[in-house]
Amino acid sequence: MSSWLASVPARIGPLDERAMAAARTRLDRLTKPPGSLGRLESLAIQVAGITGLDIPSLEHPAVVVFAADHGVAARGVSAYPSDVTGQMVANFVGGGAAINVLARLAGASVVAVDVGVAGPIPGPDGPDGPAASTGARLVSARVASGSHDMTVEPAMSHAEASAAIEVGRSIVMELIGDGRDLIAVGEMGIGNTTAASALAAVFTGRPASEVTGRGTGLDDAAVALKIAVVESALDRHRPDPADPLGVLAAVGGLEIAALVGALLACAESNVPVVLDGFITGAAALVAASIAPATAERMIASHRSAEPGHRAVLECLALEPLLDLGMRLGEGSGAALALPLVRAATTVLAEMATFDSAGVSGPR
Repeated sequence: MSSWLASVPARIGPLDERAMAAARTRLDRLTKPPGSLGRLESLAIQVAGITGLDIPSLEHPAVVVFAADHGVAARGVSAYPSDVTGQMVANFVGGGAAINVLARLAGASVVAVDVGVAGPIPGPDGPDGPAASTGARLVSARVASGSHDMTVEPAMSHAEASAAIEVGRSIVMELIGDGRDLIAVGEMGIGNTTAASALAAVFTGRPASEVTGRGTGLDDAAVALKIAVVESALDRHRPDPADPLGVLAAVGGLEIAALVGALLACAESNVPVVLDGFITGAAALVAASIAPATAERMIASHRSAEPGHRAVLECLALEPLLDLGMRLGEGSGAALALPLVRAATTVLAEMATFDSAGVSGPR
C-alpha cells in the first residue's frame, strides 16, 4: 500500500457544517417558498459541504473514463468479446460514443484513461492516434494488459491494484490542477459487471444472485452462468471486507482500482464527484471502506437497471438524482446529471433574495 493510500483516510473529513448552514440559510431567503426546489436545494447544500464554500461555483466539469480488460471475460460472462474494450476507447477518442455526446451537451471535457486494455488502442494513425476535435483526450497509463481470471487466481496483485489506484489519483489531481471543479467518473471494460458484482457481494453482504445482472444484455442462462462465476471467485478467495485493498486485488479490476483512486482524490481535494452506475458504485464501496467519510462526498447520478446497483446505493446511503433504466456505463448517467449539479449551485448563487428583489417573504 502506498503512503498516500495509507494516510488519505485521515485527510478526508466530514462535510463542512458551517458552509452547509450558510447555504441552507441563503436558500431559505431566496424568492421562493422554503424547500420548493426539492432535491436541488439539498444538492446545493451537499456541494457547499463538500467544497467548504457558502456559494460554490462549478464552471469547469470534466468526465474521466477509465478502461481495462478482465480475464474473467473468458468465462463467457459478457455478450461482447474483449476486443470491444479497446475499440470503444477508440470510439471515445473519435468522439462517437454516448459519453461524448452527453458530455458535449453538459459542456464537459472527456478524458479516456487506458489503465489496462489488453491490446493496442485503434486510432487513425495507429495506436494512441490523435483525438478528433470532439473526442476524448487519451491517456496511456497501462498498469497491465488486463486483469487475471479471478476464478483461477487474484484478478490483480496488490502492487498492481495500488498502481492502478495511483493512476486514478494522479489523473484527478492533474485535472483539478488545471481548474476542473466538478468531476464525473465512468468506465469501460468487457467483463467488469462481473467484477463489480463480486465487490458488491463482499461489501454489501448480499448473495451473488441478488447483485448480479444482465450486464451487456445476457439471457437467463448466461446470467445463471455469471452468478456461478461470481460465486466461484468468492469461494476461492474468501475476500475480507475489512481488507478493502485485498478485496479489490482478489476480485476487482484495473479500471475499478483507478476509480477508487479518483474518488479518494476528489474527496481529499474537496471537489464534488458524480458517480455513474453499478461499476463506479462498486468502486465507491471500496473507497468508502478505505475512508468512510468519502461516501457523503459523492453524488449518485442515477440508479442503474443492474440489480446490484440498488444494493450499492443503499450501502453508501446515497439517493440518485435520476432513474432512467440505464445500464450503459461510460459515465453516461454521470454526464446527464452534471447540468443538475450545476443548476443547484447556480440557483444558490444567482437567484435574488426577498430583500434584494423587494419581494415580501413568508409571514
